[in-house]
Amino acid sequence: MITKLSLKDDDMIDQIWWLQHIAYRLEAEKIGFYDIPPLLDTHETLKNCDEIFYGYLNENGELIGAVATQSETPGSLTLMRMMVHPDHFRKGIAGSLIRHVLEDHPDIPLFIVSTGAKNEPAVNLYLKYGFVPFDTFEVAPGVELTTFHRRAEKSA
Repeated sequence: MITKLSLKDDDMIDQIWWLQHIAYRLEAEKIGFYDIPPLLDTHETLKNCDEIFYGYLNENGELIGAVATQSETPGSLTLMRMMVHPDHFRKGIAGSLIRHVLEDHPDIPLFIVSTGAKNEPAVNLYLKYGFVPFDTFEVAPGVELTTFHRRAEKSA
């Protein structure tokens, strides 16, 4: 089940913090860069961020996947974070979260997401959902980040 998460709920903040530390540590290992912003978050910075979080909850109500969005510029929505618990990889959770965001924001003409260029599973996920590489830049020596764009489909 996918639901909007409350950053005013301390238990939910704990679950988000825990999930992103498990998920982003794996990405850090893949790309060889450990200063990924979600790994630097505290409970307080999470609670005060202005992102909108959607969570994928299992049958016990535990958070096993989440995506966070932010409108950084008019006419676009950025997927700021995407995380799935490693025990639940390859079950379609990240895809379900992407579809939810796309369907929940039908009037947004441009969606943006970034990931480590060496994070092949994430790159493939974004390509699968219609995101196309837009820009690649070095964030640290030997560490590249790729930004992807997905334009809204024009209706006839």
